[in-house]
Amino acid sequence: MKTQASIAVLALVLGGSLAACSFAPAYKAPPDTGTAPAAYKEIGDWKQAQPVDAQPRGAWWAEFNDAQLNALEDKVSDANQDLKAAFARLQEARAQAGIARADLFPTLTAGPSLTRQRASINGPHLTPGAEPTGNDFLLEADLSYEIDVWGRVRNTLSAANASAQASAADLVTLDLSTHAELATDYFSLRSADNQQALLDQTVVDYTKALQLEQNLYNGGAAALSDLVQAQAQLETAKTQAADVHLQRAQLEHAIAVLIGEPASSFHLDPMPLAAELAPPAIDPGLPSALLERRPDVAAAERRVFAANADIGVARAAYFPVFSLSASAGYDSTHSSNWIEAPSNIWSLGPSAVLTLFDAGRHASQSAQAHAAYDEQVADYRGSVLNAYREVEDNIVALRQLEQESASQAAAVTASQKALQQAQYRYKGGIVTYLEVVTTENAALQAELSAANIQARRLNASVLLVKALGGGWQNHLNREADASAPAAASTDTMASASHPASN
Repeated sequence: MKTQASIAVLALVLGGSLAACSFAPAYKAPPDTGTAPAAYKEIGDWKQAQPVDAQPRGAWWAEFNDAQLNALEDKVSDANQDLKAAFARLQEARAQAGIARADLFPTLTAGPSLTRQRASINGPHLTPGAEPTGNDFLLEADLSYEIDVWGRVRNTLSAANASAQASAADLVTLDLSTHAELATDYFSLRSADNQQALLDQTVVDYTKALQLEQNLYNGGAAALSDLVQAQAQLETAKTQAADVHLQRAQLEHAIAVLIGEPASSFHLDPMPLAAELAPPAIDPGLPSALLERRPDVAAAERRVFAANADIGVARAAYFPVFSLSASAGYDSTHSSNWIEAPSNIWSLGPSAVLTLFDAGRHASQSAQAHAAYDEQVADYRGSVLNAYREVEDNIVALRQLEQESASQAAAVTASQKALQQAQYRYKGGIVTYLEVVTTENAALQAELSAANIQARRLNASVLLVKALGGGWQNHLNREADASAPAAASTDTMASASHPASN
């Protein structure tokens, strides 16, 4: 037994000394599309006064100071079914990394068996005169271990760990997107409340105007065309009100799904946005910091790392697979002397398997691994380009919508004055009712446009926070399981695009 143990130890030490080679290319984070710009192009001379938060973190939606929005957002992470599915995928990826890690160690199995059997008397293996029926008591333990000479196991584990980290970043990306979607749906719904209140009051006013025109027509003081125009104006306003009601209902249903509640039982009471409500100031920071904050970019880089490790796995398939097998136990035909020294059995020995011909299988697998790496590099660069685009899009949206808001407020004021003048002129008999209808419609559309611009400004600020990476690092601290095989810490994810961190 001492000889057996010595041989096993020697083989393991030899295997460990050999397992220092890896065919994976030396990893370097893929270059993005070029040097990060010094500043965002669309900022220009647009300056936000007293930024609320230079780099939004955590519950960024609290900056809007809306208690109901905060209450809804607090439900998302725990109740949203898409997030639960993404978390399950993360757990699956971590478990897969655990499976890959297990291959670093020997596998030990035990197989006791008790068999009673009868051999053929006429068979070649039965000794003449021996009893053909007998027992076989076997207690055996088997050990198997792949000596990772070419780094196949280690590269497989590296790829699995990187994939788990990418899944962690995917979860954070989805969490950020879900919170942002809820915020944009919420502000769109509140804007619909503004429009609904405006249109409902307009329908009341137009109904009174129609009744007045009906009375004037009945008394011969108004033309039939005036009455018809009043009717058409009222029905158009009713149509607009019904359409806004439809949009609000669908937004309410979407919010219900996001917070994990049935649409049939979920309801938000109407609460129009305050006219003075404006987006919080957001400092987008420097473009060079963007790639460290975007979880989707971090996920893309981790997948490049995993694909790089898979190349090493594919290359290792060209070389022999070395393994060590050992077994020990007891074998006897009688239970009385089963567990005794004379009944001891054992075996120990290395083995190697080399594929001599596979009709190009390994070559195709290697080509597939290289192509997968190129695909992930392209996806990473695409993520970088998309990250810069989304920030630029929402910076310019906020800048232009701020200008639109100011000009539209002036348009609302002017249209109200024009309406007053048209009503005075109509009452004085100077103009027909057509001018009143025209100016009323212009005033209504100006107010509806103002409400729409306000919602677009709020939504653009939400999307800018999302484009900047939001508060994903704080969320990752809450979700990361330090005891899991491939738990990704905040620092790991934040620096995933830097080769030095890997």
